[in-house]
Amino acid sequence: MPLAIHAQVIDNFPNRPVRLVLPFSPGGTTDIMSRLLSIKFQEETGQALIVDNKPGAGGMIATELVQRSAADGYTLLLGSSAQLALNPGLYGNIRYDPVRDFAPIALLGATPNVLLAHPSQPMRSLANLISEARSRPGQLAFASPGSGSTAHLAAELLKQQTGTSMVHVPYRGAGPAVSDVLGGQVPFIFVAIPSIVQHVKSGKLRPLAVTGTYRSQALPDVPTVAETIPGFEAVGWYGVLAPAGTSPEIVARLYNTIRKITATPEVRAAWSAQGIEMLGGSPSEFSDYMKAELKKWTQVIKSSGAKAD
Repeated sequence: MPLAIHAQVIDNFPNRPVRLVLPFSPGGTTDIMSRLLSIKFQEETGQALIVDNKPGAGGMIATELVQRSAADGYTLLLGSSAQLALNPGLYGNIRYDPVRDFAPIALLGATPNVLLAHPSQPMRSLANLISEARSRPGQLAFASPGSGSTAHLAAELLKQQTGTSMVHVPYRGAGPAVSDVLGGQVPFIFVAIPSIVQHVKSGKLRPLAVTGTYRSQALPDVPTVAETIPGFEAVGWYGVLAPAGTSPEIVARLYNTIRKITATPEVRAAWSAQGIEMLGGSPSEFSDYMKAELKKWTQVIKSSGAKAD
C-alpha cells in the first residue's frame, strides 16, 4: 500500500463499525466490561463497537475466529487469561498461538479469586487453613467453577506453594459451586470475586483471602494470599487484541481510545463495584504480561496434572 494511502487509512480509522468478539456467553463480568466499552467507544470515535458473543470450546471458537480475521482493526477479541494463558497447557490440540497469532492492544482489568469458607468451619484465616490442611492431608475439600478454571488453578498454585494436599470438587460454573458451599456440602471454595460479593456481605460465606496482588476494593477488609505467602498472585484477566499483522498505527489508535475510556470515572466505578481491578498497560506491556502469565500457568498445569472439563 503506498504510504499516502496508508496514512489516509490510518487517519480515517475507524470509518465503520468495529466488531468485538467475546469468548463468553452473555451475562457476567465481560458483559459489564463490553457494554461500557461499546457505549464509550461510540462516543469517542463516532463508530459502533458491536459486541459479538461466541462461546464454546473453552473460548477457542471466538479466539480462532479473530485469529483468522483480516488484520485491519475491525475485528477484535476481548480475550481472557483462560484463552491466552491457560488453554495452551490444558488442551493438546489448540489451533492458535497466543503470542504469535495476536497483536495485544490493551490490558483492561482483572478479577481476583477469593477463598471462602462455609461459616460452620472453624478456620478464620488462610494460615489456619494451611495448618489444618498440613495436619490432615487429602481430607479438606474445596469447590471451583470447573477443572482448569482460573479459580481451580489458583488453588493448585496455593497447594504447590504450601506443600498441602486438598481435594478438588469441580462444578460446571460458579452458580452450582457457590450453591453447594452455601448449603454446606463442600466446606471451601475458590471463585471469582464478582460472583460472591453479596454472599460475603450477608455473612453467608466467610472470606479468608483474595488472590490478587492488592486487597480488592470490593472486599477491602479481606487480606491477600500474598500477605501470608509473599509473591502469590492468581487472577483472571481481560484484554483487547487484534489479529497478528495489524498495523502498529491502528493498534496505537485503538489503545489510546481504550485508555481514554477506561480512565473515565464512570467506567472505573462500574468495574470496581463488580470486583474488577483496573490494570492498564501499553501494547508492549500487555505482551510482556501475557507471555509471563502463559509461562507461569503452563508450569502450574503441568505440575498439577490439571485438565480442562
